Amino acid sequence: MSTQEPVVLGQPTVGDEELAAVAEVFRSGWLAGAGPACRRFEERFAQTVGTAHALTTSNCGSALFLGLRVLDVKPGDEVIVGDYTFPATGHAVLQAGATPVFADIRPDVWSADPASIEALITPRTVGILAVDVAGQPGDFDEYRAIADQHGLWLFEDAACAAGATYKTRPAGSLADLAAFSFHGRKGITAGEGGALVSDREDLIAHARKLHTYGIEPAITREGSGALPIPEFHELGYNFRLSDVQAAIMNVQLDRLPELLSARRSVAKRYHEAFENLPGLEVPVELPDREHPWQAYILTVAPEIDRDALALRIREQGVQCNFGTYASHLQPIYGKKQTLPVSADLFARHLAIPMHANLTDTHVDRVIETVSAAWAS
Repeated sequence: MSTQEPVVLGQPTVGDEELAAVAEVFRSGWLAGAGPACRRFEERFAQTVGTAHALTTSNCGSALFLGLRVLDVKPGDEVIVGDYTFPATGHAVLQAGATPVFADIRPDVWSADPASIEALITPRTVGILAVDVAGQPGDFDEYRAIADQHGLWLFEDAACAAGATYKTRPAGSLADLAAFSFHGRKGITAGEGGALVSDREDLIAHARKLHTYGIEPAITREGSGALPIPEFHELGYNFRLSDVQAAIMNVQLDRLPELLSARRSVAKRYHEAFENLPGLEVPVELPDREHPWQAYILTVAPEIDRDALALRIREQGVQCNFGTYASHLQPIYGKKQTLPVSADLFARHLAIPMHANLTDTHVDRVIETVSAAWAS
């Protein structure tokens, strides 16, 4: 077992600027959700991702659920979901009362295969929930063509995709709605949090009410000369982001270009080190997309024991893990589908450290450790 400090799998980049922003919120007296700091971040984030509107939420799961609610998803509906994803994506469909139907994935970039989506459409299908796996957008022109042909909505799970692009268009602007995550392992983070974005004002306005128990947030009543008393007309939720978190996110948004640059530099070094090792495949970045490298995932050849390789790497103090989930294999979904590409990659993927704080020394150690473990 290594006695060196561990090289961690993921880590946020935060510092004095975030602390100063939090102190400013403390001085303002508005720490609760959906306040002035949230509104500032929403305006800036919408501009960054190329949409007209943004709504901050408590996390990406709540953003996904709110999006499905305002799209009027209901029991009996089927939603086609890219299979290779953390199960929060499928969970949101279940929470909305509908049935997730999982689409198999492309073997190179792991996003939903358009042909698989097409084959799954039934009279009960109402929409497509496409996942930007590890942050790289899927085939959204093809997804849009399928959705339009069949009268379906298109929803982008952009949880990992802040800063990514598809044919020069920012992730988040590629569908009717998109949901982002600001969890601690994401490219920009407040520890937790999320956002729902769209060009459609009606969808975001409805989601804004639902995320505050079914009424407009309190900030909309600030400064009123009357005594407005809200009325509750539908069941809502407490899915607000706090202004403390929003203050952190405003600083993180300023950092986004440098954070992306740092991750891309690490990915380049990993590519150069591992692309010629037999039995390991480096991840693919398609030429018409910019990858934000939320994660760096190697594909291990079938004849190599992925789990044993991971344990050898961990013994040397370098953190690693499986990639993400082949959702259709999870018991909660009933294991009713067979998706061979997703299931195969679930068994062979290995995520190694990727974050903006990795130094050249860290990267050297990861490369040396993975290479030695592979050779042993």
